[in-house]
Amino acid sequence: MLAMDYRGPYRVRLTEKPMPEILHPQDAVVRVTRSCICGSDLHLYHGLVPDTRVGMTFGHEFCGVVEEVGPDVQNLKTGDRVLVPFNIACGKCHFCKQGLFGNCHESNAQATAVGGIFGYSHTGGGYDGGQAEYVRVPYADVGPHIIPEWMDLDDAVLLTDVVPTGYQAAEMGGIQRGDTVVVFGAGPVGIMAARCAWLFGAGRVIVFDMLDYRLEFARTYCPAEVYNFKEIDDVVLFMKKTTDGLGADVVIDAVGSDARGNFLHTLFGTKLKLQAGSAIPLHWAINSVKKGGIVSIVGVYGPTGNMVPIGNVVNKGLTIRANQASVKRLLPRLIEHVRTGRINPKAMITHRVPLADVADAYHIFAAKLDGCIKPVLLPSGEQ
Repeated sequence: MLAMDYRGPYRVRLTEKPMPEILHPQDAVVRVTRSCICGSDLHLYHGLVPDTRVGMTFGHEFCGVVEEVGPDVQNLKTGDRVLVPFNIACGKCHFCKQGLFGNCHESNAQATAVGGIFGYSHTGGGYDGGQAEYVRVPYADVGPHIIPEWMDLDDAVLLTDVVPTGYQAAEMGGIQRGDTVVVFGAGPVGIMAARCAWLFGAGRVIVFDMLDYRLEFARTYCPAEVYNFKEIDDVVLFMKKTTDGLGADVVIDAVGSDARGNFLHTLFGTKLKLQAGSAIPLHWAINSVKKGGIVSIVGVYGPTGNMVPIGNVVNKGLTIRANQASVKRLLPRLIEHVRTGRINPKAMITHRVPLADVADAYHIFAAKLDGCIKPVLLPSGEQ
């Protein structure tokens, strides 16, 4: 089969790889019909996530058709159309029973934090991902969700990560009716977090980014107030002034380790890699949220330390909530939101690229070219 192949930072290509096989009685093999490049994939692409090994296939956002199932699989059959959450979860461990499918203790047993993730370095278990023609799906009775007949595949593929991650970002913010919610980052997850903030009763939603075309998209899609932080001398002071000196009720970091906006963080975090990426959004979040407010973090950082003003967290009495989205827990309500039109995921897709051009797709997305918000990869023969 053809699959994306990582060759080192800023280097990916399409190559021929062996077909995935059933390795465990609970496995399935899925023929991919849609896969996406995620902003989190760019952290891998830029060399910011430890133990990202040459030869692995990225891609934790995909949907497809079941080609083969292991002998113990009960809930799927050959020919089923499925969307596959990015979390690889056993459904039976201590954490899965709590609905923390992003922290499964079985799928990534040697880790102390995150559970298994498709196509996300060996810190996420070393599983190959879905930027390929076929993919092996462990625990096939737990993760894959049969796509409703009425649902567009472009909507379905975004329910594997972008929509649930944005929704959970808003959910973790504990938004109360009338709250002012600030989102740092106008990538797909930040845009979705801002859109979902309204579903929880926000009275005002503000989005910061450095790219005008993404801000314009957020202005109309979310909708939200938007600001280019490069045009603001002091983001924290600006936020205090626009909230009567108090600060925002809830701030969401939807950026993670590729953040821009501070020379020292960029130097130490993304260039010299002396910390787990650039943590400037966390500084802005901690310092611009009100006393007693909530900071919700869904931006991806590596497992090593960051320079974060923890003293301000203590002295302001802040609550910080963070995790990988538990997609399986959220899917029923999100599917209903799509059905009723409250959320329109596919509207974020700006580029549909053949899998054969995966290297070009990464370049376009990483370099923020051609107004790219969200690229979808199409294996040969898919439309």
